[in-house]
Amino acid sequence: MTPHERELTTTDADGHPDADAAIVLGEDPPSARVPLDRRRIVDAALEHIEESGLATLTMRRLGARLDVEAMSLYRYVPGKEDLLDAIVEILIGDMHEDPEVLAAPECGWQDFLQRLAHGVRRVALAHPKSFPLVASRPPEAPWLRPPLRSLDWVETFLSGLCSDGFSDEAAVAGYRAFTSFLLGHLLLEVSSLGADIGPLDVLEDGDDEDPRLRDHPTVRRLRRGLGEDHAAAEFEEALEELLNRIAVIRVEL
Repeated sequence: MTPHERELTTTDADGHPDADAAIVLGEDPPSARVPLDRRRIVDAALEHIEESGLATLTMRRLGARLDVEAMSLYRYVPGKEDLLDAIVEILIGDMHEDPEVLAAPECGWQDFLQRLAHGVRRVALAHPKSFPLVASRPPEAPWLRPPLRSLDWVETFLSGLCSDGFSDEAAVAGYRAFTSFLLGHLLLEVSSLGADIGPLDVLEDGDDEDPRLRDHPTVRRLRRGLGEDHAAAEFEEALEELLNRIAVIRVEL
């Protein structure tokens, strides 16, 4: 059968939608049948990353997930790089909808930062395989540090501290300490949940003996404890120490 003789269908052999064939057959193209918007596309990309990993995300696969052709996506996201930036924007922006996160201190700056830190952690735990994008995407400006990568959240952080007695210098120093703590702790935590964070390695806690441990008897003896998950408690303890450090910064600067 020649290409001209085959029966037209609105999907190809792999099940991907064919908008041109739909139009020829007098049907609405998939992009018309399924209303698209930028948020729906980004949400679908997030779901794909969490299910299959960032490395497998392509515009073609994303289009298939939404039952549209990839070209339909470019009206809302000009390309994959813009899509990844949009994912970071939504990950951090969604904290505005977290009822536990405050826009300004109400019960002191410590409570304000506690709530903000836990809000970021909830984002990381909800999207562990997507969260590393917060660290790897180019920032809007070189002085924006992950994971508070939006100007809105940096403004919230700095104005919150300044309104509660911090000098400008102390607020900036607090911002640097706070972001360094959150990023380091949360990247390690999401790596244990399957996230690809590049060069960082996580010890496996399986029963198979690692031949590399034969010459490291202390590590071998303590490997069970090294592999235990104490992330929640460690986060709380480290956050408390961070707040104590910021309290000293507040007085000194």
